[in-house]
Amino acid sequence: MVMCRDGVVAPSVILASASPRRLDLLRGFGLAPSVVPADVDETPLPGEKPAELVERLARRKAAAVSDRLDPAAASETLVIAADTVIDLDGTVFGKPTDRLDAERMLRALSGRSHDVITGMAVVGPDRSLTETITPTEPSTRTPTRTEVTVARTAVWLRSLTADDIAWYLDTDEPMGKAGAYAIQGLGSVLVDRIEGSYQAVVGLSLPALDALTGRFGHPLRTLVEG
Repeated sequence: MVMCRDGVVAPSVILASASPRRLDLLRGFGLAPSVVPADVDETPLPGEKPAELVERLARRKAAAVSDRLDPAAASETLVIAADTVIDLDGTVFGKPTDRLDAERMLRALSGRSHDVITGMAVVGPDRSLTETITPTEPSTRTPTRTEVTVARTAVWLRSLTADDIAWYLDTDEPMGKAGAYAIQGLGSVLVDRIEGSYQAVVGLSLPALDALTGRFGHPLRTLVEG
C-alpha cells in the first residue's frame, strides 16, 4: 500500500509489462508502479478477432502477475496489464520477428488506414466477496476480480517510399513495436493523422485505465503517491 497526496492509503500498483512506453505514461501522471513483466504466450487462437486477442492477453498478463503475489500483497494491490496489436482489414500485425517482417508490415500499412487496438486489464481485490466471507471460513487467498476494456484508434500512415522504409528500418525502432512503428518516436514522421486516443496507440489509454481502476474505488488520481 502507498500513502497518496491526499493522505489516503491506497493500493500498491504493479505494471505487468516491460514496455517503457507504458511505464512513461503512468509516471507522467505521477504514479510510481512496480514493474513485473508477465511472460505469456501471445499466439492468436484460431479465428480469434483482434479485439478478442488483446482482451484475452491483457487478462492473462494481469492474472499471471497477480497469481504470483502472496495473499497479503494481493489484497492491497492493483495489477495493470495491456496488449496492443494492429488490425489491417482483420489481419493482426503484432511485433515483427525480424527486419524483413518489419518491412512487410510497413509496406502493407503505407498510404492506408488501420486500427490500433489496445486491451487493458486491471486485477484487484474484490471487496464485495471479501465482505461475504465469515471469519470461520478458511481462506488462503483474498478474492480478486478482473476489469477489462478495449480502445480502438484509427491511424493513417502516409505513402512511404522505399527510402523512407529503409531509413526507418535502419533505426531499429520498428523491432518490438506492434505494426513495426512507434508513433511516439522516430516513427511519428510516418503518421499522417489519427482518430481516437493517441495514448492507446502508444500502449495505454489513461482515461480508459482511470475508469477501470475507478471500479475498484481508486481512480488514478487517488493512486498518485505523496
